[in-house]
Amino acid sequence: MQIVSSTLVSGVGVNWGTQATHPLAPTTVVRLLKDNGFTKVKLFDADSATLSALSHSGIEVMVGIPNDMLYTLANNVQAAVNWVSKNVSVHVSNSVNIRYVAVGNEQFLKSLNGTYIGVTLPALQNIQSALIKAGLGNTVSVTVPLNADVYESPTNLPSDGNFRADTSDSVLKIVDFLSTSGSPFTVNIYPFISLYDDPNFPADFAFFDGSSNSINDNGRIYDNVFDANLDTLIWSLQKNGYGNMSIIVGEIGWPSDGDKNANLQSAQKFNQGFLSRVAAGKGTPMRSGPVNAYIFSLIDEDAKSIQPGNFERHWGIFYFDGKPKYQLKFGTSSNGLVAASGVHYLQQRWCVMSSKASLDDSQLADSVSYACSNGDCTSLGYGTSCGNLDLRGNVSYAFNNYYQMQDQAATACQFPDSLSVLTDKDPSTGNCKFIIMIDTEASGAVRKFGTLTKTVRILLACMPAFLLAVL
Repeated sequence: MQIVSSTLVSGVGVNWGTQATHPLAPTTVVRLLKDNGFTKVKLFDADSATLSALSHSGIEVMVGIPNDMLYTLANNVQAAVNWVSKNVSVHVSNSVNIRYVAVGNEQFLKSLNGTYIGVTLPALQNIQSALIKAGLGNTVSVTVPLNADVYESPTNLPSDGNFRADTSDSVLKIVDFLSTSGSPFTVNIYPFISLYDDPNFPADFAFFDGSSNSINDNGRIYDNVFDANLDTLIWSLQKNGYGNMSIIVGEIGWPSDGDKNANLQSAQKFNQGFLSRVAAGKGTPMRSGPVNAYIFSLIDEDAKSIQPGNFERHWGIFYFDGKPKYQLKFGTSSNGLVAASGVHYLQQRWCVMSSKASLDDSQLADSVSYACSNGDCTSLGYGTSCGNLDLRGNVSYAFNNYYQMQDQAATACQFPDSLSVLTDKDPSTGNCKFIIMIDTEASGAVRKFGTLTKTVRILLACMPAFLLAVL
């Protein structure tokens, strides 16, 4: 078995999200973390099976409290006590190395229209009090992972940065509480989003190998947007009296599919560039030393909302089944990423469009739309991994993804008018992979989302508009 160097990974953790229709067993994921040398993991909830699998692993854990729990925790001290008892104390006593509780996640995003502004601080205070009451105040810290849009610079110079006017008062109260309790400020930074949101954004400025679009901020030179973004936060904290506050980058990464700028090459380039910086101990112009950060993310999640974009389901450095997407080196002696072990698959069988079926069939458009609405077609479209498929290929991809999501049920490849047919010949081509789904029962996993037909509310329709228009 390949074992990677943990020289770098000791400074970089990874986000473990679980919004997948066919998740790997928690014990398999913990083994994946250990085989790849990760010593820190960030969770988005406090799932008991996940935390139990981390018992005795030695991996440092940040557990999460979902935003929809903040109101209750803010208004009920006993609810906070109960939450800590059930989700922290029990697992700490079972040798789970919980070091942080993340209270909410990106709840001050502009798109959330202030929904959680009034409840975040009291929820944070109640959780901190509950940790102290449980005797964990000196070993478990609280934090609030916020998106980088809570601060801004009108000139794009980091030194002109400050917290966003509409949320500044609330953010600074949280900052003051965290500072007083010796807790870190956690921020999620996504250079990919800068490129995704602005077609005029200089692409080379998003990466770490130098840029012709560097920024000179009073002698401080910025050749990448990550440094500029993080130093804008540092300036924002400094201007308000918190210049020495510790900072965690809670999420940073690059998706590998679902957009013209999201591909394997760019994802590998970005993540390797970031990891190499940390390995070299390189900080930012405002703060020297390696960054404390968590890569986003460990494994693809095919049940995530695609409201932000189709790329949302493709952030993992591993595919859904724990296979590495590309190689990353974590140190001079690293052999690269190690795949998950003990993963079992369904039969080598695919559902594709029948060669006898016509593209003019009146049932075709509705059939493809249904398959994509109840499956995942985010790899179809301009610039994606399957963007070069012809129309029949697009239909086949949609049919197969639905078929695999339904655990290869016979009825899942019986589209009307005999549009579909089963084949044992892999239709994959180039980077476009027609998946074979994980056999979750044989792999020892529990399906959080149940059968796909019951999760239409979770799996948003993702049929590419261009295909519907053609059909």
